[in-house]
Amino acid sequence: MSVPVVCAGLAKTFGGNVEAVRPTDLAFAAGQTTALVGPSGCGKSTLLRMVAGLEEPSSGSVTIDGLPPTDILRKAGLSIAFQDPSLLPWRSVRKNIELALDLARRPKEARKIEQLIHLVGLDGFADTRPAELSGGMRQRAAIARALATEPALLLLDEPFGAVDELTRQQLANDLPGIWEASGTTTLLVTHSVSEAVMLSDRVVVLSPRPARIVADIAVNLPRPRQPDLARRPEFAEIVDEVFAALAEGIAETLPKAAQ
Repeated sequence: MSVPVVCAGLAKTFGGNVEAVRPTDLAFAAGQTTALVGPSGCGKSTLLRMVAGLEEPSSGSVTIDGLPPTDILRKAGLSIAFQDPSLLPWRSVRKNIELALDLARRPKEARKIEQLIHLVGLDGFADTRPAELSGGMRQRAAIARALATEPALLLLDEPFGAVDELTRQQLANDLPGIWEASGTTTLLVTHSVSEAVMLSDRVVVLSPRPARIVADIAVNLPRPRQPDLARRPEFAEIVDEVFAALAEGIAETLPKAAQ
């Protein structure tokens, strides 16, 4: 199952005068994977947190399948994975995954949990605690936990940022097939332009803070996407378009004398 997401005039100001996100209209189609990219501190994560219902908008609204995020959260139809896996250290991989089902008051089907563990490449580590896992393995466990409730909407905030480059590439290669198979609507915040293009159907480029949309770029590349796609000219063309949009957004915020 997947759901559409609509942001209407969505904006956030902190402390009354620190504008983080300017009024933004965005719609995400059901089953679509969208990457949000922009300079550090531009408001990407704030936007994602408002979609998740974790941050109250200063103005505007978010609806997920026509409902507010809090309603979707209560039904466990929304899951989030952050850069920090935040696994409970006293629980094994399996028990951390089961926690999501406990909180959602869903049945814990051993077969489905084992399938998730297999899908994220943690066979043989189901009973291992987080301290005994590498950073990449902990992140895989966190993503398995996020997927355990079979959410209609998956939000990923720099989910691969804390792992080494080789593990990051492996995660980026392995995991899209998991959420694509279930038709999950996915929003991804990332600083990596190549990662954004490799993973998404669409890249939304944001300006420096306060965030506004600079470009909305379709990624019309075939799936499944293999690592060698990154060496093809059509991939490089989209990457260059995203970088050009980022540069445009930054240039527009500079004083004219500095341009």
